[in-house]
Amino acid sequence: MIAKEAIAATTATATSQANRVPTNRRFTQITSVGTIALSRVGVDPDIQNVRNHSSAGSVAHVAVILIIEDDAGIRAALSRALTDRGHAVQWQPGGLPGLQSVIDDRPDVVLLDLGLPDVDGIQVLTMLRAVSEVPVIVVTARDEDTDAVKALDAGADDFVTKPFGADHLDARIRAVLRRGGPQKTEGPLTVGGLALDARTRVATLDGEPLELSRKEFDLLLALAQRAGEVVSKRELLAEVWQQPYGGGDRTIDVHLSWLRRKLGESAAEPRYLHSTRGVGIRLVAPGAD
Repeated sequence: MIAKEAIAATTATATSQANRVPTNRRFTQITSVGTIALSRVGVDPDIQNVRNHSSAGSVAHVAVILIIEDDAGIRAALSRALTDRGHAVQWQPGGLPGLQSVIDDRPDVVLLDLGLPDVDGIQVLTMLRAVSEVPVIVVTARDEDTDAVKALDAGADDFVTKPFGADHLDARIRAVLRRGGPQKTEGPLTVGGLALDARTRVATLDGEPLELSRKEFDLLLALAQRAGEVVSKRELLAEVWQQPYGGGDRTIDVHLSWLRRKLGESAAEPRYLHSTRGVGIRLVAPGAD
């Protein structure tokens, strides 16, 4: 969980940095602490209007991209390229201001640099995953495989190494948006005789209610939302337990054991929950495997 005190402590630093950053045609120079206090560093003044009109159905949805990048030149180039491709753009020059912007402004995608001046990008990613499921694309000059592995393990959805083409980056953004897709809030999810309603948090099996704990329901829902796919334990730890750093495989195994019992199956004779050794878990309807 992000400490408000830590974020507040970095506000003054972010203010002085932002006041030194050249602006481009789409951004207003930040000149007061009052503006910073509203968590609007580098926010395009038209973004909220775009979102309001979009939600009213008058225009198509415009993806809001938050760039967390300390290099003003790269920030300006990314902003121009993404704006030209139809996105609305925000930016923050540091990790902690970026985290606050994720909480306050709820962007659709985050572009995260790893070499930030206040907090290392991997740490930012870990903290971000504790409070948000927003898609994150790491955009960095670090090109070692170990950097990519650390970022993906910490919860990044994609990893792009500088330099890169604008069309390439835009394609990656569209891909993570497609994978995220719209939230499934209308009606229950069904897999065979299993039905889960995320709104009411009711689960039934062949029409009969299932008595599930909160974590059991969350785990089953996470698998049902990706029915037919193998979901890794690390992904489940990040999504259900907010532990993107891993280390809780035993916790998942115990909850899966409880779920199997309630679904009338076992690991040796699975019906819904199928384990792929060393990879993850897949939820499928009985007989579909």
